[in-house]
Amino acid sequence: MYRSHSCGELRASHINTEVTLAGWVQKSRDKGFMIWVDLRDRYGITQLIFDEERTPKDIMEKAKELGREFVIQVKGQVIERESKNLNMATGHIEILVSDLTILNEALLPPFTVEDATDGGEDIRMKYRYLDIRRNPVKDSLLFRHRVAMEVRNYLSKEGFIEVETPYLIKSTPEGARDFVVPSRMNEGQFYALPQSPQTFKQLLMVGGMDKYFQIVKCFRDEDLRADRQPEFTQIDCEMAFVEQEDILSVFEGLTRFLLKEIKGVEVDTFPRMTYDEAMCRYGNDKPDIRFGMEFGELNAVAQHKDFNVFNQAELVVGIAVPGGNTFTRKEIDKLIDWVKRPQIGAKGMVYVRCNEDGTYKSSVDKFYGQDDLANWANATAAKAGDLILVLSGSTNETRAQLSALRMELAERLELRDPEVFAPLWVVDFPLLEWDEDTQRYHAMHHPFTSPKPEQLNELESNPGNIKANAYDLVLNGNEIGGGSIRIHDRDVQARMFDLLGFTPEEAKAQFGFLMDAFQYGAPPHGGIAFGFDRLVAILGGQETIRDFIAFPKNNSGRDVMIDAPAPIDEAQLQELNLKLDLKL
Repeated sequence: MYRSHSCGELRASHINTEVTLAGWVQKSRDKGFMIWVDLRDRYGITQLIFDEERTPKDIMEKAKELGREFVIQVKGQVIERESKNLNMATGHIEILVSDLTILNEALLPPFTVEDATDGGEDIRMKYRYLDIRRNPVKDSLLFRHRVAMEVRNYLSKEGFIEVETPYLIKSTPEGARDFVVPSRMNEGQFYALPQSPQTFKQLLMVGGMDKYFQIVKCFRDEDLRADRQPEFTQIDCEMAFVEQEDILSVFEGLTRFLLKEIKGVEVDTFPRMTYDEAMCRYGNDKPDIRFGMEFGELNAVAQHKDFNVFNQAELVVGIAVPGGNTFTRKEIDKLIDWVKRPQIGAKGMVYVRCNEDGTYKSSVDKFYGQDDLANWANATAAKAGDLILVLSGSTNETRAQLSALRMELAERLELRDPEVFAPLWVVDFPLLEWDEDTQRYHAMHHPFTSPKPEQLNELESNPGNIKANAYDLVLNGNEIGGGSIRIHDRDVQARMFDLLGFTPEEAKAQFGFLMDAFQYGAPPHGGIAFGFDRLVAILGGQETIRDFIAFPKNNSGRDVMIDAPAPIDEAQLQELNLKLDLKL
């Protein structure tokens, strides 16, 4: 038996008990005649004491050899600690060691394995197995496990069953790029790793499974960010014989349950907002509604003057920054520089100070009088002491720019409290979006999303006007879940493929299996998928996901710990009937 107790378990009630512990050396303090060692495992830290008067001489000599991260086993007696540490669960006791076994020596770690480490992100990712020993990462992984268990418990009680779907599937042309896997036994042919189990969960509904879920790994070969990984996990769900309202109700319940169980937070309402409304009010389809600064469209009150910048713009829009009139001119100039960065792309910004005496001072006073600026204040709901910031240009670009500015200001003004949770359903998305490069429509969600039933007769005649039977669940400005009611009729699915530019032959080659299944009694069905990594991070008070993933990739999609991706040898390539033509 390597241990009788964990390093976080012992209390004053264990005094005079003989115990065996095992773990890693956190630190050692050698006073010559006495040595203290902090022993750490997953459960906590226990202080060990080696005393010249009470510890065997050979054990005392061994203790002097201990270095950071040595793996050891000790036996000894639990005694009362003279200098108690009330910040530690085990701070009332220590172990008077009578026997010490060094199970494994360790090199000096490249960074301190402590909560406040001296290691940068790159070095910690390279030695991730050491980073996991630190409480912040360890606790994040334990937190992830807890959320996963609560999800499984809730869905199981709701009658869902977990079904595993294949990882080696067929590549499809829609969505992000696939990761592909060559087949050794089928020369010149490839599997793809799934971007989601979409068609399989629909087939499970055809198979009568009724309520399915899976906490599943998915893969997308796309550009990466701090909150995006090439492999990610989602809570994938599907239900049969349902309408949109049924799905929203079930997964409001899941979200409410998780917030209550994990965070102790009661959420009463899940407001709903159409996609069009979200874009007009916030400039994006996943607005953070924990704070205001809603958009005020100013075309009617800012155009038709002599200011050609606004007159020539498709959209003039502003926000009121609460208390922003305290910003200095230098701070405002920095904000102007911020929106003019290439990442944002604005050409400039107009501002209006809302003075306490009810007057206004703007950067365009030459063109607009006090009555004009009062109309701007009314349109943006600005009050005395606020600062109005205005952008203009093409509608979509300007909304995106102002949305980015709104979020940046919320961060600077500390309006995004991670302990406040504001969920929101965004509904009625466009079914299709026009791609100028390919000169054809693409599915905004995926090609299996149902149009609104009342608009089916417009599918060919007015495709750009069709709304999808789709919905996203937004939490604190992050999309945590998205789904739709699916097409379950073969003829409607064929019309959708035709609209997306598939020939009947292409549709059959890519999705014939699904079309065939629909001929054998497909029920009405729909579902949703939650981004599990992001959900866990938000519940954990963060918006980046890496610390909630055991072995994440970096921004280049590399695992720097195992050095992947990596070349494979010529013999493997030949076995797979592949040739690499590398021209340097």
